[in-house]
Amino acid sequence: MSYSNREFTGEPTFGEEPSGYIYTYACHEDEEELCTLELRCLLEQQPEPLYVESNRAIPPERSPFIHYRLDIQCEAANLEQLEQIVKQLDTNDQTFKLICLDAAQTFTYEEKRQLERRIGMHIVGKAQMKQPQQLIGMAYAGGRWVAGSCYSSEPVWLHHNDKPRHYSTALSTRVARAAVNIAVPDPAASLIDPCCGIGTVLIEALSMGITVTGYDLNPLAVQGARENLAFYDMPDIVRLADLRELKGRYDALILDLPYNLCSVLNEQERLDMLVSAARLAGRVLIISTEAIDSSIRAAGMQIHEVCHIRKGHFTRYLWLCESAV
Repeated sequence: MSYSNREFTGEPTFGEEPSGYIYTYACHEDEEELCTLELRCLLEQQPEPLYVESNRAIPPERSPFIHYRLDIQCEAANLEQLEQIVKQLDTNDQTFKLICLDAAQTFTYEEKRQLERRIGMHIVGKAQMKQPQQLIGMAYAGGRWVAGSCYSSEPVWLHHNDKPRHYSTALSTRVARAAVNIAVPDPAASLIDPCCGIGTVLIEALSMGITVTGYDLNPLAVQGARENLAFYDMPDIVRLADLRELKGRYDALILDLPYNLCSVLNEQERLDMLVSAARLAGRVLIISTEAIDSSIRAAGMQIHEVCHIRKGHFTRYLWLCESAV
C-alpha cells in the first residue's frame, strides 16, 4: 500500500527509528519520464508530484533528482499535535536547524519561516541557522504532518563534468547517473557497460560503490575512459573488446547504442549487439536515438519500461528490458 494514500489515525506517534522516508525531488520537464522511472526503481513507489514516500533508505545523492531525505520519526494529524510530539526528538546535545519541505503541500517562503519558528521552538536543543550540526525536516505528506532527521543531497555528478576527456554525443552525467540507478537499483549487483565510450556511466557507477566493468571496440575511447577514471582516482576497469565476443554473466547491463555519423549501424549489426547484450545480463537497459522495439524483441528480450529523454528536437529512447537467455 502506498504511504501517500493511507489514512492517518489522528494519534500522534514518535519513534527513535524511522517508520519511513520522504524524498523531495525536482526535474526539468524534458527529463520527467526519466526521473519518474528512476525514482520508482530506486524507491519501489510511484512518485507523487514533488515527493516520494518509501520504506527504502538510500543516500539522497544517489539520485540526481532528489534534494532531501526526511527520516519520519514524528507523525501528527495537525500542527498542534506536532508541536507536542517534536519535544521527544533527541538532538544529542548538537545544534540543529529545522527546515520545512514542500511535499503534498507547498508553502511560500514566509509561510515556511513561520512554520519553522512555530515547530522549532518546541524542539529541545540549541537552534543554529548558519552552521548547524544536524538538520531536522518537517513536511505535510500522506494526510499528516511528519518530522525527523533530514539529509540534503550532494550533487556528486556535477563534479564529474570536470573530466579531461569529452564526447559531444556522450550522455550527460545527470542522465548517466539516472540510467545506472534504473539498471542497478541494488548497489550490490554487478554491472557491465560493453560500449562504454569515455566512461561516463562507469564513473557514475563507481561513485556509488557499484561493481562495474567497461569495454569498448574503439581504442581511442578506451584511452579516454582510462584518463577520465584516473582523473577521479578510480580504478582502471576498461578493456578493449567487441561486445559480440564478450563472455560471462552479469546482473545488469547498460547499452548506449552508437549513433553519430561515424558509428552508423545497419539493422543486422544492431541486432547482433542486442543479442549479445541479452546473453550477458538478465536486466538490460538500452539507450538509442530511434525506436527499436521490434529489434529488442527479436533479440529475445521483454520490454518492461520505456521512457523518452528530450533535449530540444533531440530525443533519446530508454528501454528497461529483461532477458530470458
